[in-house]
Amino acid sequence: MSSPTVGDHVVSRLGQWGARRFYGYPGDGIGGVVSAIGRAVEAGDAEFVQVRHEETAGFAATADVKYGGSPLGVAVVTSGPGAVHVLNGLYDAKLDHVPVVALVGQTASNALGTSYYQELDLVRLYGDVAGEFVFQVSRPDQVQHVVDRAARTARERRTVTAVVLPSDLQDADAVPEVPEGHGFAHTSAVPGSLPGTPRTEALAQAAEVLRSGRKVAILAGAGALGATAELTAVADRLGAGVAKALLGKAVLDDRLEWVTGAIGLLGTRPSYDLMSQCDVLLMVGTTMPYSEYYPAPGQARAVQIDVDGTRCGLRYPTEVNLVGDARETLAALLPLLEGADPDPSWREDIAGWNRAWDAWGVERAQAEANPLNPELLVRGLSDRLEDDHQVAVDCGTVTSWFARDLDLRPGMTASLSGTLLSMGGGLPYALAAKQAHPDRPVLALLGDGAMQMNGLSELITVAQRWRTWTDPRFVVVVLNNRQLSFVAWEARAMQGEVPFDAAMDVPDVPYAGWAELLGLAGRRVEGPEDVDAALTAAMSADRPFVLDAVVDPNVPMIPPHVSLDQVLSTAKATVKAGLSGDPDAREIVVDGVRQTVGAAARAVRGRARRPEQR
Repeated sequence: MSSPTVGDHVVSRLGQWGARRFYGYPGDGIGGVVSAIGRAVEAGDAEFVQVRHEETAGFAATADVKYGGSPLGVAVVTSGPGAVHVLNGLYDAKLDHVPVVALVGQTASNALGTSYYQELDLVRLYGDVAGEFVFQVSRPDQVQHVVDRAARTARERRTVTAVVLPSDLQDADAVPEVPEGHGFAHTSAVPGSLPGTPRTEALAQAAEVLRSGRKVAILAGAGALGATAELTAVADRLGAGVAKALLGKAVLDDRLEWVTGAIGLLGTRPSYDLMSQCDVLLMVGTTMPYSEYYPAPGQARAVQIDVDGTRCGLRYPTEVNLVGDARETLAALLPLLEGADPDPSWREDIAGWNRAWDAWGVERAQAEANPLNPELLVRGLSDRLEDDHQVAVDCGTVTSWFARDLDLRPGMTASLSGTLLSMGGGLPYALAAKQAHPDRPVLALLGDGAMQMNGLSELITVAQRWRTWTDPRFVVVVLNNRQLSFVAWEARAMQGEVPFDAAMDVPDVPYAGWAELLGLAGRRVEGPEDVDAALTAAMSADRPFVLDAVVDPNVPMIPPHVSLDQVLSTAKATVKAGLSGDPDAREIVVDGVRQTVGAAARAVRGRARRPEQR
């Protein structure tokens, strides 16, 4: 048997860090590592998922960690163009604080510095996305230290790191035992201990602030995932209402009467009211960026829990910052909250807001649309999801319908490109969720723009792999509105401009037909009368299923708090549209402006009733 190579050493050492699944695309610049992964696959020690584009390798490696498949994601890409392509997916990991190591090929050592083909300065290129640690290996005896440091830094800092490997070095003989001598480092492949609980004095200070509240609001994010029981107990003890940042949507059951759902631009009116009327705020594992959706400065006392102290006090002037694991910190806080005296009407108010919002949601979903209301379709999915469903979402108007209309329950997982907000991540996320848990059903929600960006090609990967899954159910819902509708609404509401067709139109593609060409199943839906039968067929299919839903692009996304400037801008754009012959003008006037102005009026009335908080 031949001696192990540097590539073998890299793969085996990453395996010791818990990385056994590699997402990537081969090329001569990374050939030695790919061959080593192949040998590990034959030995049963690794899995290689060949995606259709390096960008989606980055997305999938990120999602693999988010869905609990691996403690460390790995993207494997070749030199030059491959190294450039993967960057978007890696930035998704960086901004959402997900540990990912990028294995990046490089021009052969002897050609470096000669302006050789595909030669890029990869250390400089990766200096931002992998700023915590990026290193180009030049000797086999560096591998152990470099891989250990890359993996340790990625896991401990929850970020992206990169190991750059010249192509000739990958096939060199490995040096698995680091020589003893000056300048050599002997390292460990053992992760650090998990974050624990904050010190006793800090917990006592936090408990004093929380007990002082009569109307407590909790904002939970991705950092609260895994702490559902503890978060529920603390919320009950404080009589609190809970809003959820988008990446934390799966933390609590959306059906609970004291859970107000998503917050922010795509959030709910109850979440907005919760924040605007609370007197104490507890933030758990979140740095939700929209400052206008927090309590007004000075309105509420605040406590924050996060594993990273640098993110505490970043969005709101907190009094106490607890640095530690969310689950353990909440558990430690609970006995200290005895004596809390919440206003008994607070949760009653929250339940009333939720009932009114849900009734309005039903009204929105049943509103006439041409040909199909997207909210009707998404709301119809809620009752059909199983308790172990994994949901992947792309970015666009579909994100709004997911945030507001899809109820998640305990046991479900859901994620998306939450901070980068990149289109094109939905299918790679769904694929990674299925690879992580092949025995669980998956639902992917995409707009047609995102489907054309990456989804059509990655559906080929789904067709290639689905027969290896224990449970073949993999439903892709494409909201086919033939338009980049999120961008179009931004132009109308933010810029007061009429979107022009050449920029906004998306070709109408037979997505279900494409699925059938690949040996999968699919159906096109063009009216509300077809929804129930189509959803039933999709959820019970014996193979991946693409539901091509032809929806109305003029169903507006209505922010929970709409500024009068946005209303006026939308109205101005509508007037321009009418004068210029925009074919959507009539629908926008009838449906969009009516609902937008109505939402703004409700917001204004709400502010008028609470002048002391403004």
